[in-house]
Amino acid sequence: MISDLLAPLDLAFWNIESDRHPMHLGALGVFTAHSPTAGAHAADLLAARAAAVPGLRMRIRDVWQPTAPLSFGGAAREPAPDFEPLDHVLLHKPTADFHAEAGRLMERPLERGRPPWEAHVLPGEDGTSFAVLFKFHHALADGLRALMLAAAIMDPMDLPEPRPRPAEPPRGLFPDVRKLPGLVRGTLSDVGRALDIGTSVARATLGAQSSPALTSSPTGTRRTAGVVIDLDDVHIVRKTVGGTVNDVLIAVVAGALRRWLDERGDGSEGVSPRALIPVSRRRPRTAQPQGNRLSGYLIRLPVDDPDPLGRLRAVRTAMDRNKDAGPNRGAGAVALLADHVPPLGHRIGGPVVGQAARLLFDILVTSVPLPSLGLKLGGCPLTEVYPFAPLARGQALAVAVSTYRGKVHYGLVADAEAVPDLDLLARSLAEEVRVLITACTP
Repeated sequence: MISDLLAPLDLAFWNIESDRHPMHLGALGVFTAHSPTAGAHAADLLAARAAAVPGLRMRIRDVWQPTAPLSFGGAAREPAPDFEPLDHVLLHKPTADFHAEAGRLMERPLERGRPPWEAHVLPGEDGTSFAVLFKFHHALADGLRALMLAAAIMDPMDLPEPRPRPAEPPRGLFPDVRKLPGLVRGTLSDVGRALDIGTSVARATLGAQSSPALTSSPTGTRRTAGVVIDLDDVHIVRKTVGGTVNDVLIAVVAGALRRWLDERGDGSEGVSPRALIPVSRRRPRTAQPQGNRLSGYLIRLPVDDPDPLGRLRAVRTAMDRNKDAGPNRGAGAVALLADHVPPLGHRIGGPVVGQAARLLFDILVTSVPLPSLGLKLGGCPLTEVYPFAPLARGQALAVAVSTYRGKVHYGLVADAEAVPDLDLLARSLAEEVRVLITACTP
């Protein structure tokens, strides 16, 4: 049986999980149904196809190998000998509200003794649509890897084949002495980078003012919401003001938070929450290796700026500064510090790190790439797709964004008790786009 040791960041995600803070990604796809039985047919297809996808057969287990001291306290992916797809693809009763069901399902941690993923098929009450909620543990996959796994059980399409990972030579207990000078230089460089990141994190926490609305006691409840906007509208703003599509999408979040805080009575004056913007370190068109290849940028969201174009300029400036420094430096690269912690340290310190997330950033704003080609399941076209990010301990809200076939989909996950008005924030996102377009029109 072939085992693949978890990379440090994967191991961190595996160990910081708790019952009230499950560390799984999610995506809610809405499909047009050709018949009232389309949802049941989709569930059968997903179960049948999952058995043929090796990445979906992988479970995670603890490893304690006395012959490999550096793996002590670690974990590994390995094929599950008793894998049963029907345990992972679940057909639910018809519902009138896909997001209400998705919120309840996102609360539930994945079973850690079996392959950590699930697909929940939700037929629509009217028979004209159905939805599928995919859940993948963050230790199994990051956003791009999860996309490739989900696409593998959709209808066949012309996707580029993942590039094979070059085979690594077997490692002995001790390093090759001929490589020691380079290893020493690399270690010293890594230590210097770790100190630089740690210093940047400390500086980023100084003077930051968030809002109580973005913090939460761990209730374990979840609520989801989504909103769709036209990508053409985003391009109108980008072409008028400059910057990137992602700059505009982040600025939309800042403006929506401002409107939401003011309307709910919390107030936005002086609020500039720290947003963590994950950055993929994978090569384009490559889904290997498994697990996470992530860094990130950290920026202050200019929620307190009353000028919508001023907010966009502030986001653009902050993102340009982060890009100039690169994804391997600065406070946003805090995920890379996982590489400098031994496996046993992740196991022992995981709960502490999970509680410390609130000290590092206030809100997660992440982008999940999707193919431009139309996806189908059982011949039914995918019309909407809302990505969901994990919600860290002490945080009340996470925002994920996907662009699909000319539309931008914002997926919102919140603590259900701390944010009972999540739909108001979703509407604020759409309103902010209209405000930006008006501000760009002479």
